[in-house]
Amino acid sequence: MLGFVGLDDASEEVYRLLVGLGSASADELADKLSLPHCQVAGSLGILEGLGLVAQSTVEPGRHVAAPPAVALGALLSERRHELTQAEQSVEILSQEYRRNAVGLSLGDLIEVVTGAAAVRHRFEQLQLGAEHEVLALVTSSPIAVTGDENDAEPTAVARGVDYRVVLERAALDDPGNALALFTALERNEEVRVADRVPTKLIMADRSMAMLPLRPMNAPGEPSALIVRAGGLLEALTGLFESVWESALPLRVSDGSGGRALVRDAGEQPEDVDLQILSLLLVGMTDVSVAKQLDLGLRTVQRRVKRLMDLAEVSTRMQLGWHAYERGWVAR
Repeated sequence: MLGFVGLDDASEEVYRLLVGLGSASADELADKLSLPHCQVAGSLGILEGLGLVAQSTVEPGRHVAAPPAVALGALLSERRHELTQAEQSVEILSQEYRRNAVGLSLGDLIEVVTGAAAVRHRFEQLQLGAEHEVLALVTSSPIAVTGDENDAEPTAVARGVDYRVVLERAALDDPGNALALFTALERNEEVRVADRVPTKLIMADRSMAMLPLRPMNAPGEPSALIVRAGGLLEALTGLFESVWESALPLRVSDGSGGRALVRDAGEQPEDVDLQILSLLLVGMTDVSVAKQLDLGLRTVQRRVKRLMDLAEVSTRMQLGWHAYERGWVAR
């Protein structure tokens, strides 16, 4: 927790104990922490150097902790200033990059990464560099990193980065993915499931994307494409949103058999709605449909309007297409 000021775990333990005790000797601290005397003495030296601990002027051989709000507050302000300067430098470099982007060659806007280690590193780097949002399409065949190996994801989420993920249905069969999904949903990530995902993809802040260069399961070293070009990023964003819209939300169901991952189908049309839709698709009028199903005309029209609202469309032609895409016609 206090690693930001340069403390190792042992030194942090010594400081925390000393804050609680008020004052103590090195021997007392070593005894209470079950640590070697030399290690505690070294930690006290580190803490003194940072201004967190001082030797008692009243009781020689004993140490007292400096007030945390004062000592740590000063160190925190210093780190915050350094971070602000670093952010300003990054922004200046980013502005310079954008000014020169028009004249960049294709090689500057698209990068090829080869090798499992390199792909994994760039995959983590892309997530850790995200500030607002990460979009991801996940297939059932991992390239270099499996779901339970993605250590960068919880770190990014803890910083406030939003995740939207579409998972291929076959990936649910992997126990490692299932465990990672339980954890992701507990972190309030948005996860949806599609029967098929066209490609593996991850995108940070819609400004950088990564996708496989080789076909799935191709022999040889794994490789990936890093994309920074505006037009390509817009196309990849559109691809993600299209897959996202057609996918079903994933949630955790708590039943008698324990927790389970289930796809939330949401509100679905009733059987009578599908009968009405089927008759309309073969060319029957509202009046004919009402007579065929022994329904009132206004009932038929009201149910058609409900189907259009459910499909989020504004015309009956769009409703027919939506019904085909969602499999309502087959039902």
